Amino acid sequence: MAPRLQLEKAAWRWVETVKPEDIGREHVELSYRVNVPACRRGTCRRNCKGNPNCLVGIGEQAWLGEIDENAFHNIDDPNSERRDKNTFVGLTNLGATCYVNTFLQVWFHNLELRRSLYLCQNPRAQDHNIQLDYEPESICEHLQYLFALLQNSNRRYIDPSGLVKALGLDTGQQQDAQEFSKLFLSLLEDTLSKQKSTTLQNIIQRQFCGQFSYVTVCNQCGRASPLPSRFYELELNIQGHKNLNECITEFLKEEKLDGDNRYFCESCQNKQCATRRIKLHSLPRTLNLQLMRFVFDRTTGHKKKLNTFISFPEQLDMGPFLETPQDQQCVYELSAVLIHRGVSAYSGHYIAHVKDARTSDWYKFNDEEIEKMEGKKLQLGIEEDIAETVKSQTRKPKCSKGYHCSRNAYMLVYKVQEEESTDPTANDVQVPGFLQRLVDQDNHKFEEWCTEMAEMRRQSVDKGKAKHEEVKELYELLLAGGGPYEFVPLEWLKKWLDDSTATKEMDNSLFLCSHGKLHPDKVGEAKRVSMAAAHILYQRYGGGPRLDGSSLCRECVSQRCRVLRLKNQLNEDYREVTNLVKRTLGGEEGYWVGKSSLRSWRQLAMEQLEEDEQETMHGSGQTNGQAAHSRINKEEAMKTFNEDILCTHGGLSILETERRLVPSAVWIKVRAYFPKAPEFTQRQLPCGQCLTLEQEEKDNEAVSKMMAQDQKNQLLNLFQEKNRPLLTKWPQGTDTLFIVPMFFVDEWKKFIRRPTKSSPVSSVGNSLLLCPHGGFMFTYDVALLWPSEWEVISKLFIVDQAISLHCSGPETATVKWVCVVFPELCWECREGFIFQQQRDLREYTQATIYVRKVIEDKAVNGFPTTLNAWAKRWIPRTNQKRTAPFQQSEDGAKRAKMSDGSAATLSTGAMIMGRSGSIRRSTRHRKLRGEKALIVSASQTLKELKIQIMHAFSVAPFDQNLSIEGKGLTDDSASLGSLGVIPESIVCLKADEPIADYAAMDDVYQGEGCFGCSSEVSI
Repeated sequence: MAPRLQLEKAAWRWVETVKPEDIGREHVELSYRVNVPACRRGTCRRNCKGNPNCLVGIGEQAWLGEIDENAFHNIDDPNSERRDKNTFVGLTNLGATCYVNTFLQVWFHNLELRRSLYLCQNPRAQDHNIQLDYEPESICEHLQYLFALLQNSNRRYIDPSGLVKALGLDTGQQQDAQEFSKLFLSLLEDTLSKQKSTTLQNIIQRQFCGQFSYVTVCNQCGRASPLPSRFYELELNIQGHKNLNECITEFLKEEKLDGDNRYFCESCQNKQCATRRIKLHSLPRTLNLQLMRFVFDRTTGHKKKLNTFISFPEQLDMGPFLETPQDQQCVYELSAVLIHRGVSAYSGHYIAHVKDARTSDWYKFNDEEIEKMEGKKLQLGIEEDIAETVKSQTRKPKCSKGYHCSRNAYMLVYKVQEEESTDPTANDVQVPGFLQRLVDQDNHKFEEWCTEMAEMRRQSVDKGKAKHEEVKELYELLLAGGGPYEFVPLEWLKKWLDDSTATKEMDNSLFLCSHGKLHPDKVGEAKRVSMAAAHILYQRYGGGPRLDGSSLCRECVSQRCRVLRLKNQLNEDYREVTNLVKRTLGGEEGYWVGKSSLRSWRQLAMEQLEEDEQETMHGSGQTNGQAAHSRINKEEAMKTFNEDILCTHGGLSILETERRLVPSAVWIKVRAYFPKAPEFTQRQLPCGQCLTLEQEEKDNEAVSKMMAQDQKNQLLNLFQEKNRPLLTKWPQGTDTLFIVPMFFVDEWKKFIRRPTKSSPVSSVGNSLLLCPHGGFMFTYDVALLWPSEWEVISKLFIVDQAISLHCSGPETATVKWVCVVFPELCWECREGFIFQQQRDLREYTQATIYVRKVIEDKAVNGFPTTLNAWAKRWIPRTNQKRTAPFQQSEDGAKRAKMSDGSAATLSTGAMIMGRSGSIRRSTRHRKLRGEKALIVSASQTLKELKIQIMHAFSVAPFDQNLSIEGKGLTDDSASLGSLGVIPESIVCLKADEPIADYAAMDDVYQGEGCFGCSSEVSI
């Protein structure tokens, strides 16, 4: 089918030969494209919107032919959520909780731990009403219920959100997995210690706890000082090692204590060189070996992951590492490997490989997905294909039989090797009856859900089949052919054929013109269907108004015909007008037209014709009021012909440069398109009112220039800022000075420089410098005036309040004069003003401070960096009391003592003595080398600032010594506002020398808040 634009042109091609009054029925049908041939299936890739008879590509393909039942619904088979026979149950990843899921699976497969947890007293679960949902409270109750579900649930995976919430973990942030293991076992040990049974009290120690001691031997006297300790896991450094034995050997190796690290010997009673080592005394039944893959990188200030390959055996003999191996079982078997997939220490994915204690089969636990390994062998698989970068990939070393190599394993779990038991029930763990009832309750809910989902699938299939039959029946009836027809919305047909959305009633109101019939421009959004099919659709779905063959609008077609004919004529008239304009007038009378209008008259005429065409439309979903409002706005925005030479009074504009004379033939042609355009003949005089206003404006400008010159001559020194009085040294020859706002001076100078562009100043406005009590305030910049200047200003301007300074009194060795200000200074308002400024400095948000890294302590000069410094700028510098720098005169006025360089005593740092005599310093910060800007808020803590500094300077928080003006900042929990850090502060950073104890660095990052508020967790 031809493109849409070609169809539209073909539909209106007849207007070139037919006048509006000669339009017949055949022309109307051509405009609505009634007789355009319908498209056949396979000929159109998508629906032809320009053809109302094209019913291809509207969604019918999905319903014609045979359809798979699964296409009628989007509901997954509920049986896919059912647990397979002889498999384990997975755990849902709640966002970033895969590390929790791996440890839960490992602990679940510790049969003795699971059996002991089942024996814990749980009165709430034992007395629970089976008709209500069970909500565990303590961590022990959550773990009991979770293990029971993992053992006997019918679900393929279960949700551990209850336990995660009880632990206070953030599901959106990945925590340190090794730290989680330590803290969780500590919590579990604490809750089990409260059980009555001694077996339950000691289950964590019996399963995971071993003993070693730090033994220090003095090199001088040979005295050995052992320090016994317990451990739940051994943290092994892997950097520089290839196998597990090397890591354990380094963990136990002897360390020399010499130099500054010498040991204080109790026997020698002084510091001596010594050796220290760890001695293993006993091992737990379950041996957890933490491989320290995540270490602190001092160059970047962040943790990083070590991708070192480590070889570890399936069978581990710990005898050579024990002090007394003959007293205990020393051979261990590998039972679990915890893997971290990813290149970063702050992200990635955790999975666990766990050995089933009953069948010796290996399983990979990846959240909801569980995979059984073939041949009862550990297969690490693609977990070892992930390297840090392409360049850092190293070949995987060959492993001997009974060994495995991994670059992503971060924890190995070994269990003591035991003799095979002849009792087949030794490895069976039975779920207690009270827990099994809860599991059965959950299984019953799951089965009900499966039944409900299956029923929904069945209903969707039945509905889809019925819709299939309806579409096959009606689609063949849609083609109208040459019989009776109606128009229906195209979008409604698409939604009717789209089973994913509910079918609503048809709405044809958007297609109506102003005459209540189908608008010709809306044909592309509707389809012509047979009246029989339309009758069935309206009967089933309703809607309206119905648009049949009588709904074709002859009036709209006639209007469109007139507009199109005028558009065609417009091009010819434009060429003729262009030629006529070039002719000289001669003796004929001409017409004034705007130059801008003449240049764009064709465009204006086209817009006028299109506006006339739009008026025939009802509007796309608009009410009559809305359509009228939009039409008014369009008329206001549109520039009509000759509007550019029309003055505000409706007469001819006085600007001759914006208009020109054209022959009468040009005006006749243009007037045909703009019948309402203003007409001005050659004899038309410009607007008289405009001429009068123009003359008045010229007169006013002359008066303003004379006024400005006169004021400038009388106040020449003030304008040129010459011979200005200063308070640093009281001027001789006068005992009185006057004060005015600098705002008044600036506005006055602006008028003097440009009297025709600026308004003259009428009043001084000294009331701005007074408080509500009538006292003097320094809240604005001020200027000092000589008495002669004040006398001139008092005559030229309105003065609302005179403010003066008077000098009197004898000079002494310390005080040169006494100055009195009238009105006197209001201390109450002044202190309130200063207090408000200081409070604003403490309550800032998103402000800039500067951190400067220094090698030695140096004073930081320049911009005030603390709240006290700001106070010194704003608060008068007195000796001890506020009234100290003032004397009481006979009339009760307070007089300020002013010495050389003490202008700030009176002005408190706010007075500006003219531009040339200003004592204000620039507040623009000059950034120095080694200094960085940080964005902070007053409520931010010092600890949060240190973290920002760590990212900016790569200095760890515990190596940072921060200070402002020599005052140290040490309270990490204090807010910056309380510490006196204000906007534009300069914070000095002095970095300590790096320490060699990397484990201490890791403790800073790993030992904080793994469980959020873990100290408050209910057990």
